[in-house]
Amino acid sequence: MNDPLSPAHAAALDAADPLRSLRDEFLFPRHQGGDQAYFVGNSLGLQPRGAQAMVQEVMDLWARIAVEGHFTGPTQWMNYHRLVRDALAGVVGAQPLEVVAMNTLSVNLHLMMVSFYRPTRERPAILMEAGAFPTDRHAVEAQIRFHGFDPATDLVEVPPGADGNVSMQALEQALAEHGKRVALVLWPGVQYRTGQAFDLDAVTRLARAQGARIGFDLAHSVGNVPLALHDVAPDFAVWCHYKYLNSGPGAVAGCFVHERHARDATLPRFAGWWGHEQSTRFRMAPEFVPEAGAEGWQLSNPPVLGLAPLRASLALFEQAGMEALRRKSLRLTGHLEALVQSRLSNVLQIITPAEPEQRGCQLSLRVAGGREQGRSLFDYLQSVGVLGDWREPDVIRIAPTPMYNRYQDVQRFVDEVERWAHR
Repeated sequence: MNDPLSPAHAAALDAADPLRSLRDEFLFPRHQGGDQAYFVGNSLGLQPRGAQAMVQEVMDLWARIAVEGHFTGPTQWMNYHRLVRDALAGVVGAQPLEVVAMNTLSVNLHLMMVSFYRPTRERPAILMEAGAFPTDRHAVEAQIRFHGFDPATDLVEVPPGADGNVSMQALEQALAEHGKRVALVLWPGVQYRTGQAFDLDAVTRLARAQGARIGFDLAHSVGNVPLALHDVAPDFAVWCHYKYLNSGPGAVAGCFVHERHARDATLPRFAGWWGHEQSTRFRMAPEFVPEAGAEGWQLSNPPVLGLAPLRASLALFEQAGMEALRRKSLRLTGHLEALVQSRLSNVLQIITPAEPEQRGCQLSLRVAGGREQGRSLFDYLQSVGVLGDWREPDVIRIAPTPMYNRYQDVQRFVDEVERWAHR
């Protein structure tokens, strides 16, 4: 019987992969005449081959008819953000009304907290995980101070356990202790450093039980794990599109506002002209009437050139389907885990949860010997064309992305770590 961890078996798995043709839809960085083994889709996804044509389409329209491009043809700029709306809703499990592509993640996070973090003297606090991505913590501290409260007392952080991951029991305990003071729970879908994926439905129910609003940062979740935002029903969610959604550096971000808030004009918000209802926007009236749904939180007209690559990427997600991508992801990351445990257990420690439902495609790895050895391995891998990413103080993240990574890529990573260990 073929060894399930052998190079031959990896090649056979790739040959049988029903999504194998998607790899050809992406441009890979080159290394010494071949494709780099690229495991950094959790930081910047590869460029879809169709992205350049989408951008060029906008450039050509601009060149030919200039301002009339706002109102001409099926890809007119006036409604360009809606060209990605339905497919984006499908990826995150939402209704089209509930999603919009706009701004960047940090801007959207602030805009959402304007509406959904409404602290009082009795409920001034925001609760989040300890070790959150810095943009979230910076934004939370800034919002708490903006409202006249003190992060030293009104930012509640849930600590990880001995394994480095935050348990649902720890979250439940923190909410039981602090819940009556918590105005907003801001939680990740997938923790960026450890790769731990959370049960968003359970988190939402715990927050609701304490009377708190709930929002999610899904930067490492969208395009990585299946989502059902409409059914889970948080108040809001924000994410970026340059990771698993492959839309380019600094890409336009995404935002979800649940349907129950779609027509609530009493919610405070930082208003902008493009958030005004479209049917009356060009009357130029002084009164702000928000567009229904997430689009009512827009400030400015959509950055058309920035949205064009997202169209190309979402077409591939529609072609593949999130269910099929998740099936491959479970197998591909499981293959990486099995290889690490079988061949590299004395070199690498996996800190991402072992339960498949508690992770996406990313495995976070610590190298035996501490930070100096970790940096040595990371630099070696980069020198041989195997790219993961480094997160301080001592984590190498390897994310075999099902859209374009292969089992043979995973095999190559493990082979190179062995070569480094035996150097």
